[in-house]
Amino acid sequence: MLRLSLFLLLCIGIVPAPCQTSASKYQPGTILQVERHHVGASNTDTEPTQYDVSVRIDETVYVVLYTPSYGSNTVEFSEGLEFLFSVGKETLTLATPGKSDGNTNLPILRTTKLPAQPAIDWSKAPSQYYSMKMKNLSTELNLSDEQQAKIKPIAEQESAEAGGVIFTQVVPRKERLSQWEKIVRLSDQKMKPVLSQAQWQKLQELRKDQKRELKDLIAKKDSEGRK
Repeated sequence: MLRLSLFLLLCIGIVPAPCQTSASKYQPGTILQVERHHVGASNTDTEPTQYDVSVRIDETVYVVLYTPSYGSNTVEFSEGLEFLFSVGKETLTLATPGKSDGNTNLPILRTTKLPAQPAIDWSKAPSQYYSMKMKNLSTELNLSDEQQAKIKPIAEQESAEAGGVIFTQVVPRKERLSQWEKIVRLSDQKMKPVLSQAQWQKLQELRKDQKRELKDLIAKKDSEGRK
């Protein structure tokens, strides 16, 4: 593997576009790997150097083709860096305010779907309950900035209340699950006016998955505590 530290002077942000819709919302993507793009023997040294850049967005890894600006063979895509991308059918669009050249549209060479992960990593709750919940809601429900602003205080209250009951072994397991369900039911009712019908139905599906994950984790923690 050829490791390259490639320098790209970019300010990360959302690109305003007259025809941009909610479907083209920018999402954070993490650079996983950068390799020189291999070309056929018929290509000459006069052709531009290109790179295969692996980007993880949620649970999908995209390998895209990057071509540096004319006259330059360097770009900065170091492993672990985060940029904003809009996912299209055939390209990833890199958010580059003030730039409109072809380098911001990266052709997708291939994609890899990663194994599904729990909606919330309960092993990190309650310390990270709020941050994980907001990220999960924003991603799964495709929340607008306005919706996120309205839901934030609701999620904060839920996190404070749920975090206090989930992992206390003083309260029986069934009672903890019951208390958690009451907390999220009230939280959901507050969120309902902010959400579309499709988002509301998706939220209820997420809650079912979370309850199953939480039930399994509490049982596991209780079993470990008795050893």
